[in-house]
Amino acid sequence: MTLPVAADIEAVCSKCGIVWHVVVAKVGDKIAKVQCKQCGGLHRYKSPQPVATQPRAASKTATRKKASSKRGARASAPPPPEPDLSRPVQPYKMTTRFEVGDRVQHATFGLGVVEELPGPGKMQVCFGEGRKLLIHGREP
Repeated sequence: MTLPVAADIEAVCSKCGIVWHVVVAKVGDKIAKVQCKQCGGLHRYKSPQPVATQPRAASKTATRKKASSKRGARASAPPPPEPDLSRPVQPYKMTTRFEVGDRVQHATFGLGVVEELPGPGKMQVCFGEGRKLLIHGREP
């Protein structure tokens, strides 16, 4: 049985939280808008009882994005390289030259170990939060 317009109904008010409302508008058999008896606010009908919903199937776009991101991701990151403990930790500066295995203290990323030198003036450093590509050996 559906309620007619102007009937009293329980609904949650988004402004004051009161549940007593008056039906203002309907679309077919469904209640579309209600008015709060306490504050006078007009809003969509929200049932005070939680409605059990069935999970929706993933869209084709979401499925494609998940599949493509899995293909591009590495299976597991390689372990960090062994640091050269015979050399002291050096503070990071773009002008300092580093070698593989050197320990670097960066102001933002913290302590890291140089993994590789992919090109002139570049070094890949493994920090606790991940790998970063940094500049080194730059002329002052």
